[in-house]
Amino acid sequence: MAIPREIEEEGVTGEFTVESYDKLMRKLMKKGYLDTSAIFKTGIKNGTALEIGTGRGYLGIDWLTKTKDTFLTAVDISQDMIRVAQRNANEFKVQDRVKYIFGDAKLMPFDNETFDAVFSNGSLHEWADPVLVLNEVSRILKKDGLFCITDLRRDISLFARVLLQMAIPKERKKGFLSSLKASYTQEEIQNILTKSNLINVNVNKGLWTIELTGKK
Repeated sequence: MAIPREIEEEGVTGEFTVESYDKLMRKLMKKGYLDTSAIFKTGIKNGTALEIGTGRGYLGIDWLTKTKDTFLTAVDISQDMIRVAQRNANEFKVQDRVKYIFGDAKLMPFDNETFDAVFSNGSLHEWADPVLVLNEVSRILKKDGLFCITDLRRDISLFARVLLQMAIPKERKKGFLSSLKASYTQEEIQNILTKSNLINVNVNKGLWTIELTGKK
């Protein structure tokens, strides 16, 4: 049985915290540990995409560098994160193919059927109202648009928990545990989906992740 869910107490928003976390994510990207395979496996390889909760921007940047003739719009609720993400996009020379927007994902400033695809990693547990965000995903996707939403899941095995804690730097363990406690179980996700407008959703479990994929 999973432990009771706890709302995450704090995000990565302060300047020092954001900068130190950025260094960690940069190392992961250079070592090839930022896995965009779930996004590509879903078929998200072309056109215009939206990333929800871009953070320091590395996942979207990785997606852009591995695709051609694509454009990314990235939304985040933290101005600090947007600042760092823009700097990173400039450094990796994809700044002409990405636009960063400060905003709340449950009420996004886009017309209906704007994007060919939507993806998000690691932010689902932070959404104050996941039903509203999923409704927005449904609204802004074009017909036959694809989506891929991945996050930690709270009901992981003890073995998976130990593996993760061993792999995470000491300074990030507290934040990781906070995110894990705030993440959802598969059953909780499926209950949330029944209340949303997003349909035809495949919900799959990895060793320590949960993945929502599908086509509008």
